[in-house]
Amino acid sequence: MKIFKRIVLSVVVFVTLLLSGGYFYFDKKFTPPENSLTVSGVAQNIAIRWDSTTGNAHAAVLLPVRLKGMYRTFYMQLDSGSPTTLFYKKSLESILKKFQYPIKFIAGQNNISLQFTAGNMTIASEGFELLDYGNTLDDTGENLIIGTIGTDLLEKRIAVLDFKNGACSFLVSMDKKGFENFEFKKRKILIPAVIEGQKLKLLYDSGTSGYELITNKEEWQKYRRKGGRIKKEKGNSWGNILTVISAPADKMIRIGNSALKLSEVTHIEGTSKMQNLLMKTSGMQGMIGNKLFLNHALILDCKNRKFKLK
Repeated sequence: MKIFKRIVLSVVVFVTLLLSGGYFYFDKKFTPPENSLTVSGVAQNIAIRWDSTTGNAHAAVLLPVRLKGMYRTFYMQLDSGSPTTLFYKKSLESILKKFQYPIKFIAGQNNISLQFTAGNMTIASEGFELLDYGNTLDDTGENLIIGTIGTDLLEKRIAVLDFKNGACSFLVSMDKKGFENFEFKKRKILIPAVIEGQKLKLLYDSGTSGYELITNKEEWQKYRRKGGRIKKEKGNSWGNILTVISAPADKMIRIGNSALKLSEVTHIEGTSKMQNLLMKTSGMQGMIGNKLFLNHALILDCKNRKFKLK
């Protein structure tokens, strides 16, 4: 009996250590690096440009930017699903080749020192991450997307995403009247919502810009309008091809003090086990994109974990 007890105790201790190790492993894996941005100035009423794909007119929010010392405008995607601002290596290589812009790539390193402006706001870092991604310049040298602006910028500035008027601002301060709480964990924006009395915690991911609500297949079946036409398309997540399945819906979703019309619901096939595990362990029950807010302005104060929808 004593030997049996020792075996059981050993198994319990092993499982406990395994679970603890797993927690710390995943916690470390999904914890973003320290915010390395240096930000000065503000940007007011920057014109939003929508990147479109076949059948999706609001696939991504693009903001005009200029690299230090260059008077040519490029674009960066505003992606609230990315915890860090990063650049696309292939796009920068294209700029280096066409304009002889002094970009210093260091062999064997996936980061770069750069400075750029958006409006009157200057953003710099000694170690922007470089992603082996991007396109080359077209003949005019315009319309090139050179990187992604992440939520590390939103830690430094209050973002006013005025989709109704097609403008975006990044401010130091503003009147907090009417603001509500949201969670900001590991630089992920988790906004509380309610659908049919069910309280939800939804990741605001502007990288899924052209979709209203992305959820799991079970909730998709529950929210979609029965008999509605199902649409399938291919999605691209950093080069990983996914199957995106959308259907019409006829629900109301309450976010803060606003009741919004939910006219479409989506689920995705082809996500990795790691991505699915991340969703479960984070407690989020879906993702919302920019399409839900096209007739509104969303204000995010990530530093103080406050938001307002108007």
